[in-house]
Amino acid sequence: QVQLVESGGGLVQAGGSLRLSCAASGLAFSIWTMAWFRQAAGKEREFVGHISPGGVTTTYTDSVQGRFTISRDNTKNMVYLQMRSLKPEDAAVYYCAATRGRPLDISRYAYWGQGTQVTVSS
Repeated sequence: QVQLVESGGGLVQAGGSLRLSCAASGLAFSIWTMAWFRQAAGKEREFVGHISPGGVTTTYTDSVQGRFTISRDNTKNMVYLQMRSLKPEDAAVYYCAATRGRPLDISRYAYWGQGTQVTVSS
C-alpha cells in the first residue's frame, strides 16, 4: 500500500530553520506531483507549495515564497521542505501529499501523510 511518512517537525525559535522530510513508498514516485500542505489549529488546510514529478517546477504560496524551498530525490523516493526565517504564523501540522492532477486542486490529492507538527516560539 502507499505510504507517505513525514518527519523532521519540532519546536524552533522564530527566525530559525527546520527541514521536513517525506518518505514515499508503494507508488511510482517519479511520476507523481508532490506537495506540502499545513493546517494550523482552528484553520483550514492550506497549500504551501508543490514540486513537479521531475523536480523542475516548484510553486509556493505567497506567505512562504523566498523562505521555504521544496526539493525531491526521486532515487530515494523522498521530498523535502526546507523552511527558513520561520515565523510564529508558520506553526502548524505539515502534511506531504501526492497528486496526478493540478497542484492547487486539493480534491485531486490521492495520498496524504499523517503530518508532522511544527511549533514556532516567538
